[in-house]
Amino acid sequence: MNKKFLLVGVAVLVLALVAGASADNSSANDDTKLIVGFDAEFPPYGYKEDNGEYTGFDLELAEEVCKRNGWTLQKQPIDWDAKDSELTSGSIDCIWNGFSITPDRKDKYTWSEPYVNNDQVIVVKKDSGISKLDDLKGKQVETQKDSSALSALQGDNKTIADNFKELVQIADYNTAFNDLESGACDAIAMDYNTAKFQVSKHGADKYTILDEIITTEQYGIGFKLGNTELKDKVQSTLDEMQKDGTVAKIAEKYSEYGVPDSLINSTK
Repeated sequence: MNKKFLLVGVAVLVLALVAGASADNSSANDDTKLIVGFDAEFPPYGYKEDNGEYTGFDLELAEEVCKRNGWTLQKQPIDWDAKDSELTSGSIDCIWNGFSITPDRKDKYTWSEPYVNNDQVIVVKKDSGISKLDDLKGKQVETQKDSSALSALQGDNKTIADNFKELVQIADYNTAFNDLESGACDAIAMDYNTAKFQVSKHGADKYTILDEIITTEQYGIGFKLGNTELKDKVQSTLDEMQKDGTVAKIAEKYSEYGVPDSLINSTK
């Protein structure tokens, strides 16, 4: 073989390997765009308005973070139970959507500081006769696949779920409310602020949130494990927004769903 062609071939191969390695180690963020993965049916944190636009408390925070960093925000709706593969593949830069820092998730992501307190609660029909957790004995309860409510009821709070007739996993909470309305289930386990939004939407005269909670937790932004550079940029900007009152101002838009009272105050 001609030595010239051999050298060219080796050079091409080396470049291809380097390019491949770079692609494997890259994230979706290229310093000009932030791709946020979110559940489009998880109000008030991320959802689709009647005009077809995606909005929500977390998405508005992300928009302001991008504005201050000169980034373009790409709102990427995802299937919640596919969020890990989306993040690992680089299809999204982070999961930012009422994402609970649960014990089973803590070491799977690089987390921002927590910014919202959250409770896992139960929603029932007002005329169901269910007023406390003990009343769920023998009842059909639904919750979202791979949700923190599911994690709680299969983990530290499993004794609560042990009394249910069945704990059924569904794709989204709109489906759950339809099932609750039709009688296909007796109760829904879900995040408190999302429960307030959904109860308001589906009828506060028909549904209620039990006073007893399943568990308490906190929300954070989940980045690919090891991606501390992007996490630090986003965290630094969020800290600035916290200090200058921007976070609280955005939260006030969602005050009827309890978001301002859920904010974790920061003095950073």
